[in-house]
Amino acid sequence: MRLKYALLAAVAVLSPALVQAQTAPAPPKAPAKDAPTAVEGVTITSDSTAMRTSIDRRSYSVANDLSAKTGSIADALRNIPSVEVDVQGNVSLRGDANVTIMIDGKPSGMFSGDNKADALQSLPADQIDRVEVMTNPSAAYRPDGSAGIINLITKKTQKPGVNGTARLNVGPYGRYNGGVSATRREGKLTLSGDAGYRRDTQKGVQEIDRATLDKASGQFLPGRFDTDQDNRGGALTLRGGADYDLDKQNRISGEVRLRRFDFDSDLFESYTGRNALGGVSRAYTRTTDADITRDNKAISADWRRQMKGADHTLTAHLEHEITDFSRDSNALLRNSPGGDVYEALSFGQDQTRTNLKVDYSKPLPDDVKLKTGFDIEWSSNDYDNRGETGASPNALAVDPSRTNRFIYDQDVYAAYVTYERPFGDFTVQGGLRAEQVQIDTNQLTSGQKNQNDYFRLYPTLHMGYTLSQSQTLNANYSRRVQRPNAQDLNPYEIYIDPYNYRAGNPNLKPQVTDSYELGWQYRKGQAYYLATAYFRDTRDSVTDLVVDRGGGVLLTTRENLGKSRAGGLELVANGRLSPKLTYNVSGNLFWNEIDAGNLGFSGNRSGTALSGRANLNWQATPKDFFQLNAFTSGKRLTPQGYREPFKMLNLGYRRKVNDKLSLVVTAQDVLDSFEDVSVTDTPTLRDRARRSANVRSVFFGFSYAFGGGKPRPEQFDFSAGGPG
Repeated sequence: MRLKYALLAAVAVLSPALVQAQTAPAPPKAPAKDAPTAVEGVTITSDSTAMRTSIDRRSYSVANDLSAKTGSIADALRNIPSVEVDVQGNVSLRGDANVTIMIDGKPSGMFSGDNKADALQSLPADQIDRVEVMTNPSAAYRPDGSAGIINLITKKTQKPGVNGTARLNVGPYGRYNGGVSATRREGKLTLSGDAGYRRDTQKGVQEIDRATLDKASGQFLPGRFDTDQDNRGGALTLRGGADYDLDKQNRISGEVRLRRFDFDSDLFESYTGRNALGGVSRAYTRTTDADITRDNKAISADWRRQMKGADHTLTAHLEHEITDFSRDSNALLRNSPGGDVYEALSFGQDQTRTNLKVDYSKPLPDDVKLKTGFDIEWSSNDYDNRGETGASPNALAVDPSRTNRFIYDQDVYAAYVTYERPFGDFTVQGGLRAEQVQIDTNQLTSGQKNQNDYFRLYPTLHMGYTLSQSQTLNANYSRRVQRPNAQDLNPYEIYIDPYNYRAGNPNLKPQVTDSYELGWQYRKGQAYYLATAYFRDTRDSVTDLVVDRGGGVLLTTRENLGKSRAGGLELVANGRLSPKLTYNVSGNLFWNEIDAGNLGFSGNRSGTALSGRANLNWQATPKDFFQLNAFTSGKRLTPQGYREPFKMLNLGYRRKVNDKLSLVVTAQDVLDSFEDVSVTDTPTLRDRARRSANVRSVFFGFSYAFGGGKPRPEQFDFSAGGPG
């Protein structure tokens, strides 16, 4: 019944839009003045990382980020304030890894669940125009992701006629990437398309020193894991789109996307465990060959109606997306003591997602802005694990411990409203989002079924105050949620190796976070400064829990903690040191506290961390551009231990040959210092894991623009970022 009421309310609010539709469009809106306001924000276009702020987001241009020209999306995100990306491609926002990744304001199955890190490291960044960071989005956006939203805005042409760009970059170890983008604008019709391919080779090393408590002797028994991994493969991306203006008020759009990843992986693992006397108690080696494929296909349709009055619009979006993932591997396990074991493992995931979204925006008297809409998503996930083992490749039999099938269905029905009103120099935007969620899980192998339906309200509040022509204050609040991933709810124990298993928890609750921010902005000339204090109060925090099963065997599962809190102070500065030298620096002092009572500790655990990044850009001549960027992340508290600091330094150079041709050289991880070290330290387990990859590289590339037509003035438009 609640669902029906929510949808009826949304329809009732939206209905006036159809009644008030007019035949004449609004006159063009006058250009905004250069002075900042609490809502519209300011734009710094002279800096290499041009930043603009609005009432609920910060937007960073990556147009002059040379890492984005030759690297992956993960490489580009490493240069964005507030964002951190580790060696494995895991993204965090102000120290919180629960981040939602969107493309042009819309979710994608490519960036959900365990796929997120691989996709960010595989997809090229050269089609990204800017990155929006929303730590407290308005109610117009989904509340998923306790840290907030990272919205990737793709490039769009500003020129009439036929225009395009061809690009190619070549690096070491057989790495290369390239692509073509083209647009044709003729009258009412605009056609656009992209085709790209990225070939990559990744060599990774993992070293784990582990000691588990032997209850009989009271001693910690040591063990050593070593892993060498070699991945080779490519990522193909294809996109085609069309926009057609039916008349001056109505535009319809359609888009088709295909992304395919295909990698071969060679893996060699070794383990040596010792007893209380220091002798070898168990050892094994494992050689694995795997084929990994991920296909993502999507089709979408959009309708936009411009009504009488500025910013008076009605939009509708319908999308259907299919993501298929498979990993097939063959392995030889040599045990000592014990005989050889041959393994044939297969994992498959099929995900379908359908989204219907309608947004209505209407300006009201006294500069009031009303936005409302509804958002419905149906998603289904089918996970199929199959494992066979035997003494020889011809004697394989199904292994029940590695074979299971799990189905996860989630439907979300949401309606929202935001209301924004100025009071002189003071502006307030309030919002409320209502969601009905229906979740059904079915572990077919064990016959375990679970159902979880719940109704939640997610309020938001944004306030801004203009102190002067150059200074503004803002404060905001939002309630966020981190829903468990499908695999987080799968109770079946999944075999990783003889000493590591993983299982989900069907009783997990959604993690709910109340997020608060207070900020100050200052702009004078080409200098821009930003200071933000933030605080997050989380209940039912979801985290990994490592359980010692005895004999050196560990089970990693997921649990809800009681509570956790986090806060910090973030500083950002952009400016010009000289007519040819610009800078962008940021720092984040982060504190978090964890209720560790369920993790083998007594009471709470807390810690602080400091991270920072710097970008220096030198326009040596009108045709020569040099860039240096670096970042560092300090020691970070985790639920059962900590992560050690990591850092990276990158260099870049661009030569503008003429108006159409540019040459680029980038050097990544110049100091060869980028690695990830995590430590687990509990009363029964001591574990230190070091992970590194061949990130250090030099790329040579070029970009060639073709086509004609007088370019339109470049605009920094938020409309592509979604409804907020």
